[in-house]
Amino acid sequence: MTQENSLFLPVRDYYPPRLVTCQLNETVVNAAIIMREQSTSCIIACDENEVPVGIMTDRDLRSKVVAGGLDPTALKVHEIMTSPVISVAEEDSFFEVLYQMSRHRIHRVGVVNADNRLISTINETDIIQLQTRSPQKLLKSIDEAKTVEKLKKLHKDLDDLVIFLFNSGVRTYDLVRLISLLNDQTVLRLIDILQQEQFPDLPRGFAFLVLGSEGRREQTLTTDQDNAIIYADDLSQEEIGRIKEFSRVLIDSLIEIGVPECPGGIMAKNEFWRRSLSEWREVIDSWISAPTGDNILNFSMFSDVRTLWGDSSLEKELKSHIVTRAQEKSLFLTRMAANVCQFTPPLGFFGGLKVDKRGENAGKIDLKKAGIFALSEGIKILALEAGCLGGSTREKLKHLATDKILDQEQIDDLAASFNLLSFFRLRGQVASATAGGNLSNSIAPQKLNRIEKGRLKIALEVVKSFQSTLKSHFRVSALGD
Repeated sequence: MTQENSLFLPVRDYYPPRLVTCQLNETVVNAAIIMREQSTSCIIACDENEVPVGIMTDRDLRSKVVAGGLDPTALKVHEIMTSPVISVAEEDSFFEVLYQMSRHRIHRVGVVNADNRLISTINETDIIQLQTRSPQKLLKSIDEAKTVEKLKKLHKDLDDLVIFLFNSGVRTYDLVRLISLLNDQTVLRLIDILQQEQFPDLPRGFAFLVLGSEGRREQTLTTDQDNAIIYADDLSQEEIGRIKEFSRVLIDSLIEIGVPECPGGIMAKNEFWRRSLSEWREVIDSWISAPTGDNILNFSMFSDVRTLWGDSSLEKELKSHIVTRAQEKSLFLTRMAANVCQFTPPLGFFGGLKVDKRGENAGKIDLKKAGIFALSEGIKILALEAGCLGGSTREKLKHLATDKILDQEQIDDLAASFNLLSFFRLRGQVASATAGGNLSNSIAPQKLNRIEKGRLKIALEVVKSFQSTLKSHFRVSALGD
């Protein structure tokens, strides 16, 4: 097992259960003595029922007690601990550990067993000791980058790392999340650099949003920019002007780094995708009231919104508005479903695969048009109808399963089909990148072996069956021609 691959092994394979605990009302000095005796850098604080409530680390002792000049003999653990304890399951990979650390900006996570009981903790040092050349190292380099030029080089390293990990057998699901995490951190570091160098006076009350596959955290090697900005209604014209200038520099810097601009112009530097909260509400209402092709496309892109930087409360308010309006306008969801069903899977009458006949894609199948779009969009529409907005396709499927909107067999089939199509797409991109060719969403069926062709056909049949489900559920036939 290579060092890079070890990041995707289950936690339980490398980190046996071990937990040091104390009571919530234990004095800090006594808890510190326990930590010293047990040779650990953290201790879990439990309530009277021995249920873990928080965590105290040696970092807390330094920054909150010693640096604060507090008396550790009078101070209780619950007064300085961090709560709740962010945790992963023991069957999760070390990448999940890294993901949670980066997402929550923490240095340690708990590990829970099948009964959801906390059994251990893992810190950054454990991961570093596990491997020396890894996504962790790239993340650290991104966080330490001082210039746009440095981020440009690291962005190229990102592609190289993903290619290496894919060829090493890492799961597509983990790789897609890794790509998203690394891209997120690159943008966040870029914003830090721009703030320090050009925009120390950025106003509060606005957020940089990512949309589409980036919003779902389902990016691959070909992902271009899809982003927007939302700002509070009470900002002054001067503040709005400063945000406008920031958005221009940010998007141009992303292009310089190597993140392609959106061919459709869905970027925050364009005025259409930079609005106040009330203006976004109005434009969303206009999209829903007039479900034209462009409006459905814009709404679909925006309904995968995620705050990457800034005031996330604005996104939450807007999401609530989107869910309310979409549920009030059932006809709009029907129109969205009808649009999804227009993308017919390329299956022939006798079970064969149909390829494009002309153009640069001749002899190939565009996997996004063939099935990935129908799955991600169709699942999103069902989830939106149920009041769920945001998250990955996989997370939306879990919501549909919990609410019993689809039966478990269909949920499993949809998940397997989405995973397979995503695997084939990423494999094709890796092969093109390795050969120095242009990246796309297409594959040549003639290059698949017989078993792979069979699996692809089954996946596309699942897509076709799912489209029938959408037509029936949303009564698409009632729309007429």
